[in-house]
Amino acid sequence: MKKFKVLVMAFVALAFVSGFSGCEKKDMTSPEKMHWDRDMCERCKMAVSDRNYAVQVVEPKTHKHYKFDDIGCAVLWFKEENIDWGDKAVIWVKDGKTGKWIDARRAWYSTGDITPMGFGFTAFANKEDAGKKEVIDFKEVERRILSRGR
Repeated sequence: MKKFKVLVMAFVALAFVSGFSGCEKKDMTSPEKMHWDRDMCERCKMAVSDRNYAVQVVEPKTHKHYKFDDIGCAVLWFKEENIDWGDKAVIWVKDGKTGKWIDARRAWYSTGDITPMGFGFTAFANKEDAGKKEVIDFKEVERRILSRGR
């Protein structure tokens, strides 16, 4: 009986410790799981379906995630909605080669591509992955989108 009590106490202690490991603080600025063809673009309200061009913006204070079908929609949304926290936002974009989420501000973009909303920019973590097309940085992507608007 004594062994049983020790075993039960050990099990309870293990369950107690394990229970707290599930409460570890998550990085709330990481991209959320996308629900393809169900999540709607915050700006144009179209379903986000193309896995190569999806964008997520994370508000720095509330950690609310906003989803977009194209980098152009995200950039214009900041302007149209007068978002005052845009420079502090975390912006994730899908890498055109690997499909992984990457930091949009550190990404390199090829131009002239066919994208969901026709803005033509594909993001890459590495400049070399963009191929032989024109390659620009995020600031230039923003400038070009804002200068043509929609």
